Amino acid sequence: MKFYKNITYIGIALSGLTISCNDDFVNTKPLEEVPAETVWTDPALAQAFVFEIYNGFGVGGFYEQQMASMTDEALFTHPGRGINTVTESRSNSADQGYVMDTYSYGNMYARIRATNIAIQQLRNPQFNDETKANELLGEAYFLRAYFYQQLLRFYGAVPLVKQVYALGDSDYTKERDSYEACVDFIVSDCDSAALLMKSVKKVDGRANAVAALALKSRVLTYAASDLHDVPTAKSKSSILGGFANPELLGYVSGDRRARWQKAKDASKMLLDSVNYRYKLDLSAPVSAAEGTSNYMSIAMAGGSKVVSVDGKRDLILGRFFTDLKDERGGWVGRDNGPNGYHNWSGNSPIQLIVDDYEMQSGVAFNWANSAHKASPYRNRDPRFYATILYDGANWKPRTADVRERDPASQIQTGRYEVIVGGTKSTHFGLDTRNSPIEDWNGSYTGYYYRKFVDPDPAIEDQNTRQRIPWPLLRYTETVLNYIEACIELGEDAEARNWLNRIRFRSGMPAITDSGAALKNRYRNERRIELAYEEHRFFDARRWMIASSTLGRKVTIMDVFGTLKSGASVSRYKYDTNSYLYTYTVNALSTGIENRSWNDKMYFSSIHRDEINRNTKLIQNPGYE
Repeated sequence: MKFYKNITYIGIALSGLTISCNDDFVNTKPLEEVPAETVWTDPALAQAFVFEIYNGFGVGGFYEQQMASMTDEALFTHPGRGINTVTESRSNSADQGYVMDTYSYGNMYARIRATNIAIQQLRNPQFNDETKANELLGEAYFLRAYFYQQLLRFYGAVPLVKQVYALGDSDYTKERDSYEACVDFIVSDCDSAALLMKSVKKVDGRANAVAALALKSRVLTYAASDLHDVPTAKSKSSILGGFANPELLGYVSGDRRARWQKAKDASKMLLDSVNYRYKLDLSAPVSAAEGTSNYMSIAMAGGSKVVSVDGKRDLILGRFFTDLKDERGGWVGRDNGPNGYHNWSGNSPIQLIVDDYEMQSGVAFNWANSAHKASPYRNRDPRFYATILYDGANWKPRTADVRERDPASQIQTGRYEVIVGGTKSTHFGLDTRNSPIEDWNGSYTGYYYRKFVDPDPAIEDQNTRQRIPWPLLRYTETVLNYIEACIELGEDAEARNWLNRIRFRSGMPAITDSGAALKNRYRNERRIELAYEEHRFFDARRWMIASSTLGRKVTIMDVFGTLKSGASVSRYKYDTNSYLYTYTVNALSTGIENRSWNDKMYFSSIHRDEINRNTKLIQNPGYE
């Protein structure tokens, strides 16, 4: 539009109208662009530059294809989008399979370049607002640390680019630094960020000193883990053991116990920040109903529901969404909800995680227990009911075109006998792949997401966005990091103390385990508490348990409701008075997905194109 207006002005001038000749229009600055030299002299423009870097978060984890479906948490319903390449260990440097843009090598380095520019300029600000300059500099340090952390946990060590490359530089290539150097660099950036932002107040969607401490806790916890202790990793994997450059994967020497102590100390710094201790000062379990409500409040944090209690919250840094921008993160309910609600069933929970929810009494669920088998969804960990939709679960009212079929508003993922016109027949549930409602979007597994989905009845179908933030950093994650470090250091009593605080908030009883049993209990607790938040993908790897977890065949649920003697039902609803339900665990058809594990998958490959661009890069083990 502006270009055409200029042409018009030129035409008028040439036609002989009384307008003085002036060449200023040739030097007009584009209205949609700001010169670099102007940005750093204006605090508002400098802030806009730093704020744009936050777009490197993408939509957090709320993509249609989530990382949960590359773990034993979920199955992606719609094949052919690269997830099978990962779950079946077919990834290679030319075809990595699905990689979310928040872990993309090129995308992260583009964001790192922007942080380097900001850091370079803000160290010696050209505007007279030292407080603003320090705040923005702190955010830039945090963001650089965050993006490097994303690369580190996905690829292992990467080149540490600290300067801003310019046209005419003699060399744009760089070798990968050691894993230890990467950790030290990220931790240093976190420390700088925390110091510079120590007075910055909490603002939704923006980093502060607490976020920097939480990121430091995560990085040091990962650094102390089995995968990144080279002697341990070599003893557990021949592929990793035969790699000629182990310094790219972890620590080749040093005191591992000291690394766990650093992880513990970093986590403890944040534990003392009581403003984020959301309902973690309980001395006994809350009721089951309150436990479910507490967990739902955490998942909804910052959305339309409960944000905090007495000023205390769990969410440290989230990726927030509004209706002003049609972002993917606003559609998580549509992407993952039941097809009987006109949703897409994208990432469906699988039986493997359902089985790992304890009974509310604290004992493990066991299919060999006849009472458990008869009613597998009764009296489970209260977090189960806030995380997963299962057959018979109460849910929102159906959309107007479906409501007549299910006025009870219950999830229907099974097959049920009904009597129509005096004849008994089998009826497929509305939320199955044999449903009359969008059967192609039905779950293969018999389950749907409940976590991160707004229960508001007004948000009922695919045409309504929701405003639930993605949790980039949570206080509870840092508590769990602290517990893990305590266990590794042999401080079982302290570990149990904090683990039981999380359980009490969830309505679960205290545990008394110690030693190896405590470690296993902790790992399952972390799996349940952080479900569908992208932690399982990395936890199973850093603990080096992927072959026995992520490599397992997917199991699914088959529910069948048989009419009891004398019962006559023409329109189905879940009813134990009329039905006897049987629950059968089956293996997923290998034609849909055939999971397997290869130890090369402990690290992603560096794409062939990146290695062609930078010949100093060394490929990860198993991909050469």
